[in-house]
Amino acid sequence: MYLTQGLHRAIQRHPAKIALCHVADGHTRTTDFAELGARVARAAAALKRHGVGPGDRVALLAQNGDGLIAMLLACWWRGAVACPLNTRWSVPELRHAIGDCGARLLLPDRQLTAMAEELDDLATVVPIDTFLADAAAPAAAGAESLDDTRTGGDALAAILYTGGTTGRAKGVMLSHANFWAASISRAAELNNAPDSVSLLVAPLFHVAGLGRLIGQLIAGGSCVTLPQFRADIVLSAIETHRISDIIVVPTMLQSLLDHPAFDAARLQSLNRIAFGAAPMPPDLLARALDAWPNAEFFQAYGMTETAAAVCINPPANHRPGPGAERHRHSVGRAGLGTEIRVVDPQGEEVPRGTVGEIVVRGPMVMRGYWNQPDATAQALRDGWLHTGDGGWMDEDGYLFIADRLKDMIISGGENVYSGEVETALRSHPRVAQAAVIGVPDARWGERVHAVVVVEGGEPQDDAALSAELTQWCRERLAGYKCPRSFAYVDGLPLSAAGKVLKNELRQRYRGAVAAGGR
Repeated sequence: MYLTQGLHRAIQRHPAKIALCHVADGHTRTTDFAELGARVARAAAALKRHGVGPGDRVALLAQNGDGLIAMLLACWWRGAVACPLNTRWSVPELRHAIGDCGARLLLPDRQLTAMAEELDDLATVVPIDTFLADAAAPAAAGAESLDDTRTGGDALAAILYTGGTTGRAKGVMLSHANFWAASISRAAELNNAPDSVSLLVAPLFHVAGLGRLIGQLIAGGSCVTLPQFRADIVLSAIETHRISDIIVVPTMLQSLLDHPAFDAARLQSLNRIAFGAAPMPPDLLARALDAWPNAEFFQAYGMTETAAAVCINPPANHRPGPGAERHRHSVGRAGLGTEIRVVDPQGEEVPRGTVGEIVVRGPMVMRGYWNQPDATAQALRDGWLHTGDGGWMDEDGYLFIADRLKDMIISGGENVYSGEVETALRSHPRVAQAAVIGVPDARWGERVHAVVVVEGGEPQDDAALSAELTQWCRERLAGYKCPRSFAYVDGLPLSAAGKVLKNELRQRYRGAVAAGGR
């Protein structure tokens, strides 16, 4: 169970097959498996020359690309720990992560080199392109190759930093075995065909993107990389490179479907669409199912701390069929090798249909948080990972997400789950996007506040639309769940992974004026 094993297998089975295809700035660059293996071996030797040994950390600050993937593999080949960093972070945020993990090297891509150079007091900075070019140059100690250490098992493979929405970002320690278990569990439930072509547009510093890369490497499939999500470029890549599968968050899927260049007939190579990270609005899912009538859709639930998905709602539940409608908006059942429970604050399992905290146990669960024993002890209790997500399970073992526990609103003593309110708002024809948060309220403690993106731009009459949306929600929800105040914006703040940054919204609207009576 070492993460370079798939590369060795692919070199043996089909060395001339395209492993990576990078698309950027109107140019395409391809690398076959034999070339990738040789590049990785030379880069690992260069890491050794820079003083990087087994267990040392290497920080990577780069958008998706073949250079980043080569360096991830080179770290594992050397037995080092890869620390891919969020490319949207500020210098202080990067400084915290690099100082926290104690990286020896910081390898940025060309676009981020200037920012990286502000951090050269913490680690030696070498641009990835320069590093790989030097590793291949004949003058570089004969451009020697290094034998693969085949480091694996419980050895640390990566430190992935969480978004820091509840404070300073935490470094999640994931082993080779963690990633391997997560990938094999997914492949056992959803066959990962070796002739598949996966589009990696979810960032590789995020566990969804990195986990998909690892799954493709294990299977010996091909990857197409884009440096960032742009709907027009993604649509072109799907058509040009005959993409077979993609991972998206709902905001990405909506951008694709809404783009003027969208033409479903030219995109039918796409036969598998995975989604997750945020609730999928029912109307958006219906549009996507119509656009790709022959594609498999599945929802996955997991987190950085579980090295990717721990349960999957299979394609059968997203098309008409027995029981499908009942389970369509579930995140699925516990994956192979995984145990999932819903528990109360004392850790006791709650009755089916009752909301509690989701806890997970299995070989994909992290080793802990780097340098944070107290946070580790809080998250890993009695052998279970406490996710901080609220949810409930039905009698068939299907899991439904209610909300992040920290996003739950307590108004007048009643629990309000923002996802339920957002679904109701999204079903209104004038609402393009909606995020619901709790804001302080003198009477109710917290009240439900909705931040809305309106179809076609901001409304001419805020008060009239607010009244209309309030009535719309009252017809679908209990009164205490309905928004009591509204804000209208051009767009919602999103993380690099496409999640709505509710912490930013809470800071922005903390002093919003109370609206109406209950």
